[in-house]
Amino acid sequence: MEKQKLTPMLEQYLRFKEENPGCLLFFRMGDFFELFFEDAQTVARAVQITLTSRNPKDDNPIPMCGVPHHAVEPYLTQLLDKGYRIAICDQIEDPKEAKGLVKRAVTRVLTPGTVVEDSNLKSKENNYLGVMFWDSDRNAGGVAWVDFSTGQWSGLHSRREPELWQWIVKIGPRELLLPQGRKVPPQYAELEAQVTGVPPASYFDPAMAARRIAEVQGTASLDSLDLGDKPELVRACGALLTYLEHTQKCPLTHLGEFRPLNLGKHLLLDEVTERNLEIFRRLDGRPGKGTLWRVLDRTMTPMGGRLLEARLRQPWRDIVPIEKTQDCVVFLHDRDQLRADLRQALDGVHDLERLSTRVVLGRATPRDFVALRQSLPMLPKVRALLAGLDLDTAPDVKRLLLKWDDMEDLAGLLESSFVDSPPPLITDGGLFRKGFDPRLDELIELNEHGEDKLRTLHQQELDASSIPKLKLGYNKVFGYYFEVSKAYKGQVPDHFIRRQTLVGSERYITPALKEMEERIISASDERKALEHSLFLTLREQVASARSRFLFMADAVAALDYWQGLAEAARINEWHRPELHDGLDIDIEAGRHPVVEDAMGRATYIPNDLRMDRDKRILLITGPNMAGKSTVLRQVAIFVIMAQIGSFVPARRARLGLADRVFSRVGASDNLAQGHSTFMVEMTETARILRQATQRSLVILDEIGRGTSTYDGLSLAWAVVEELATRARGGIRTLFATHYHELTGLEGKIEGLRNLNIAVKEWKGDIVFLRRLVPGPADRSYGIEVAKLAGVPKPVVDRAREILANLEEKSQDTRSRGAVERASQKLLPGFALVPPCPQETCGDAACPAPGAPVPEHPVITRLTALDVDGMTPIEALMLLNQWKGMIKQ
Repeated sequence: MEKQKLTPMLEQYLRFKEENPGCLLFFRMGDFFELFFEDAQTVARAVQITLTSRNPKDDNPIPMCGVPHHAVEPYLTQLLDKGYRIAICDQIEDPKEAKGLVKRAVTRVLTPGTVVEDSNLKSKENNYLGVMFWDSDRNAGGVAWVDFSTGQWSGLHSRREPELWQWIVKIGPRELLLPQGRKVPPQYAELEAQVTGVPPASYFDPAMAARRIAEVQGTASLDSLDLGDKPELVRACGALLTYLEHTQKCPLTHLGEFRPLNLGKHLLLDEVTERNLEIFRRLDGRPGKGTLWRVLDRTMTPMGGRLLEARLRQPWRDIVPIEKTQDCVVFLHDRDQLRADLRQALDGVHDLERLSTRVVLGRATPRDFVALRQSLPMLPKVRALLAGLDLDTAPDVKRLLLKWDDMEDLAGLLESSFVDSPPPLITDGGLFRKGFDPRLDELIELNEHGEDKLRTLHQQELDASSIPKLKLGYNKVFGYYFEVSKAYKGQVPDHFIRRQTLVGSERYITPALKEMEERIISASDERKALEHSLFLTLREQVASARSRFLFMADAVAALDYWQGLAEAARINEWHRPELHDGLDIDIEAGRHPVVEDAMGRATYIPNDLRMDRDKRILLITGPNMAGKSTVLRQVAIFVIMAQIGSFVPARRARLGLADRVFSRVGASDNLAQGHSTFMVEMTETARILRQATQRSLVILDEIGRGTSTYDGLSLAWAVVEELATRARGGIRTLFATHYHELTGLEGKIEGLRNLNIAVKEWKGDIVFLRRLVPGPADRSYGIEVAKLAGVPKPVVDRAREILANLEEKSQDTRSRGAVERASQKLLPGFALVPPCPQETCGDAACPAPGAPVPEHPVITRLTALDVDGMTPIEALMLLNQWKGMIKQ
């Protein structure tokens, strides 16, 4: 259909659609939001609603669908989850007062990263909008992110582009802004964010960015925000603010103070380590049971849950805040009744951060205010539970109480204002209690008791006059009236005004009756208008207390965080770890918290583990399913738990602080990125070797299993040697492997010790003892594990025959003198050709019996090699060259 044939309303629709490209346009028409053309077809298909047409009898009917305005939220949620952007085009004038076409405007653009409604959010998780900017000319960049629903925002400046991408994956924004033309690198394709391209010139302009930041933060200098020397981060922040202004159509006054991330204050966990340790999601990508988050989370409020998430993503590195948190956890851990009472009180506190955000943005519903009213009375109850206690052992709790704000003034205001169950929309009326406003009380009385008022007026006229059978009536033409039969011959009162003459009666009105009629008819509309005005005034009063709400949200979050850790420690019988600035790790009767949660404590076998200068690298061997990976993860999780202030599942633990935890556990193909299992494994290993420091903790599981035996063994050996010599004495490492050849490194590499997971053979089967004991495992028990897994008996028996033959041949080979001499120096597979056993061979190239064996070129190069001066990549390249030389 040509545009000139469209109605003015559809022309208005298309104009807004053109102004908001890439958005589904929800167009308010009366009590419905309507969509037309392609948008209608898209939405009808996406959320399963009926598709109709605007003019079904026309040759070119216009597709149309719609939803009631009061029930639109569930549909918006579904569309946002599917990745759509939505422009809300609302009526900005009363249709009753409109002259011609009702004025409309796009009041907001909904995107996954900017929603504030609870239906689109997870209460205990942040909902981030992120932006990444990289300046290739300056070789520097910045990442900024904001949770628009709480107003918290931060960022990171770096001269390493991979580090910025790693943090984006770690933060997990729901929506990511990139300059148009930029794409997410293939190696970070697991990022689940919706990517939105924005114009670089208007969004990343440095001068505009600096001006916007200064305006929003109310500062004249970016130095006060630690942004003065971070121009790339400034441009990222500017793009973030520009996007929010364009989509939210409102001032960004609710944003808090921008605080750049200080990596020096936190234990760093990259996205690979978070995934491998299953902190927030299992290895299959699903949240919930089977994660550390699930075991630790005993918080009662959304704010406390989000604080726990933040701590787990960024544990502390300094001992002072950790020990302060531990003191608070101990205080609550030792007082079961106090903790139970606190949990009950905190359970009544709703999301003060997000509720107050919606109030400030003007998007709070009456039910949001009721949630605030229910929450605020809990604050004095929480304070009363702690008041009078000796808090000297928990100074942070004491400091919190000194600044505690009961917010009783706002609690009283909200208590006196809203009814218990207000309607969802402010335009529906019925929001406020009687007694809140005298004028409103009159309107409520008229609206709810208008007929009683009329009957009272009727009775007053009957009593004041002598007119028998004076009736009160109503019709649509004349409204309310008094009817007097013509049988009455007396004089009607002077204030009676004749309006209609009938065959048997006369109908009159009175000034009082007319006034009452007008008040009754208009009372409903007046009540709604007055309640709307009162609501806006009340909203401004509550919005002005935003800073108080945020302070108490932080206070409640901290208290909830402490009691949650205490509750988890009490339920699971965990103990307070001792932290120190050294590098030693000493764990007595340690348990993996997540595995124990899944299988039960009664069946879990605890283990001891010690790492010190003489045991800096622990090489752990044992069969599959014995529990090597569990032990590795357990130590890393202990460090993370301890450095967020939590107790740990051990009888006793003494832990040296770590600056980073690295984990390379398992690997799988990433074919979409063109990466094999081995490539993924080596990429993760390379990152560890390049970034680990003396204070780091590294856990490695099965390095080199993705390639041939000799290649894998060579790489594993080289990695162990590199870790043993790095950082002036080696890096704390737990290394699980099936390469039993590596166990021979004990005594040859300083600080390396062998451990194994004990097993016991019983009548041809193996029993996993789950105990970590000194020394290497005697063999892999792979066939026995295959039998336990249900591999058919003929296959198992045949495998045993093949294994016996291979071991016999291997023994014959090892008995040769030349191979024995070479094996003392080299890895398996580097042995030289032994002397010819035949006395009369005749081949000039064949060494004669008894003749000295020439030294292999690899041995010559290895002897002269400067290991300390090599990088990991150079070592890998050299190994590849040697492999070619040996094949030749």
